[in-house]
Parts: sequence; structure tokens; C-alpha cells
Amino acid sequence: MTWLIYGIGGLAQLLFSARTLLQWVISERNKKVLTPALFWKLSLIASFLLFVYGYLRNDFAIMLGQVLTYFIYVRNMQLQGEWSRMHQLIRIFIIIFPLIIIAIGYNNNKQDIYNLLNSEDIPDWLLYLGIISQIIFTLRFVYQWIYSERKKESSLPLGFWALSLLGASLIFTYAIFRKDPILIAGHVFGIVTYVRNIMLLRNQS
Repeated sequence: MTWLIYGIGGLAQLLFSARTLLQWVISERNKKVLTPALFWKLSLIASFLLFVYGYLRNDFAIMLGQVLTYFIYVRNMQLQGEWSRMHQLIRIFIIIFPLIIIAIGYNNNKQDIYNLLNSEDIPDWLLYLGIISQIIFTLRFVYQWIYSERKKESSLPLGFWALSLLGASLIFTYAIFRKDPILIAGHVFGIVTYVRNIMLLRNQS
């Protein structure tokens, strides 16, 4: 069972890394920060898988981060016109998936929530670090969402990359204490990419 859990988490991080690598390569070629539509599609699939991974690992911090960004990915697909091109059944499934997980996974209400927030494997201080890290990491997409809504187009501004770097560094620290190889591997690559995008944006201005 353990190998399956890590397999799901590993696939999620591979997709997250693939979207970041794709965005990085396209931006390097054009000498400016660009966001291809495939970036948001890969983000949505990876978020789906990482949420499941967090649930199987009984890790509230991971689940929280994915729930908060899931629908922002959908909104960016809408802004790029990709959402309407997807089959209606797929769109319905994407929207109701989080509700299905909550209904199935937490059918005994408070007891499950209590266990999730009071895991013997995660001391309180580490849980708080994980939650704060995920909130900061998630705020990058809240910032990006507000920025894109104002511009009426999907884009990744400097503030997004700065929050990405801060959040990823904190999650990396959390992952070391948590001894989570999936998070460690995923965020090492991400940190390098965030620094490079900040450099590209500064060169643009």
C-alpha cells in the first residue's frame, strides 16, 4: 500500500515539475515570462492526485493547499478559453470531485477531522509550519488570480514568483522534518525555477 501512496504522490509531483519545466522552457525561448494553457491543465491533474496523496498520508497541510488552489486552476483555464473546450462530463467531474472525497472520506464528521488535525506522526509545531507554508504557497495563486482578473488574461506576475519561492522554501523545510521524499523532490526543482523566473521578469522591466 505504501508504494501505491508514494506512486500517486510521485506522479503528482512529476506533473507539477513538468508544468513548471514547460513554462520555464517557453519563457526562456521568448525571453519573458509566459503561461501556456497546458500549464493549467497539468496543474489541475497534479492537484487532483496530490490531494489524494495528502488524504492517504493523513496530511492536512497537503490537502489544504490543494483544495485552496484547485478552483483557481479551473478559473485560469476559463480565462484562457480552455475550460469550454473540455467535454461537459469531464468539467462536471472536476467540479464535484472535491465534494465526493469529502463526502466519502469524512462521513463520520468530527471524528475524522479531529484525527486529521491530531496525527501522532506530526507534532503540533510541525503541523502549524505545514499549514502556514501551504497558506503562503497558496496565496501566490490568490494573488495571481486577482491580478489576472484585473488584466482579463491569465498571467504570472512577479508577486506570484516571490510568494512561490517563499512558500516552497518553507514547504521544503516542512518536508525535511516530515521525511517526505515526494515533497522534497518536488520543491527542490521548483525553487530553482522560481528564482529563474524572477530573474527573467526583472530583465523584462
